[in-house]
Amino acid sequence: MRFEFITAHDALGRLAEFSDVIDARSEGEFAEDHLPGALNWPSLNDAERQIVGTHYKQISVFEARKLGAAYVARNIAGHIEREVLAKPREWRPLLYCWRGGKRSGSLALVLDQIGFQVTVIEGGYKAFRAAMVLDLPPLAAALHYKVICGATGSGKTRLLQALRAQGAQVLDLEALANHRSSVLGLIPGVPQPTQKTFDRLIWTALRSFDASRAVYVESESKKVGNVAVPEGLLQAMRRSPCLQMVMSEDERVALLLEDYDFFVRDTAFFCSRLSALTQARGKETVTDWQTRVENGDIASVVRELLVKHYDPGYEQSMQRNFELYPQTGQIQAHSRSEDAMQALAANVLALN
Repeated sequence: MRFEFITAHDALGRLAEFSDVIDARSEGEFAEDHLPGALNWPSLNDAERQIVGTHYKQISVFEARKLGAAYVARNIAGHIEREVLAKPREWRPLLYCWRGGKRSGSLALVLDQIGFQVTVIEGGYKAFRAAMVLDLPPLAAALHYKVICGATGSGKTRLLQALRAQGAQVLDLEALANHRSSVLGLIPGVPQPTQKTFDRLIWTALRSFDASRAVYVESESKKVGNVAVPEGLLQAMRRSPCLQMVMSEDERVALLLEDYDFFVRDTAFFCSRLSALTQARGKETVTDWQTRVENGDIASVVRELLVKHYDPGYEQSMQRNFELYPQTGQIQAHSRSEDAMQALAANVLALN
């Protein structure tokens, strides 16, 4: 056996060395999370894992291992036929499974016997994730951030997109989380990532940044929908200078009607989401909002949501959580248009 083992800590910085990163776990494990850029070559698929596990518990370890070996051999043969026959001798895969190494080890043994230079992560995905979680706080602390603040609907996300288009380094947490970070912020038909995947996406983004340049990020609370911002990153953001984005109330209402157009199209869905605000705003108020939405008066409801619900809470949260918020400078968005955002982005970058 000639294949190499590396520690999970070493793997953090060596991923780019390998031709491919191969995840030998089942498709369900892979969907929950995986290493950046990994390909899924299951040694056992979900159904097979369940069958082998049942044999292990109800019959015997020996019988389970025999059945598992048959599944693994068949699956590895399929991977070789589909994926490996066209690979050149220089192909260098990095393999891992969950923890023990049996699934990745079986695949590694076959690839090694073919003649490829194979590397396996000791401790598998579990060890890699543990190393990544430890790496996140110092990685986050090594960067310097400029936090785009501003009330709901002021165009923070549009500004981040304009900044990115002009070459700035941008960490868009809401895009990574598939959520717009409020009670009404879910995106219909777009599931959020698991917490493990969200952490990995953030880690991957952070390590891609140049530490000598600013990273622009939106002021976020601890959670973006159902996923939490890693504590080390959150604390680094909250110690960073802020830029307060200002936009007229009329423009904010119009922007929200554009960005949340699915609520405009599906008023029943909007009303159902408004129910989540009953405890905070009271049944009478929420019922009034729902009635007006059903009657087509959506704009006035959005305006009241801004003035009565979002704005007071946002201001209190910023004062409480962002250390430099009292010293923030204002940046004026004259409209919600693409041209206005591009112009504002240019002005922001000129402040450096």
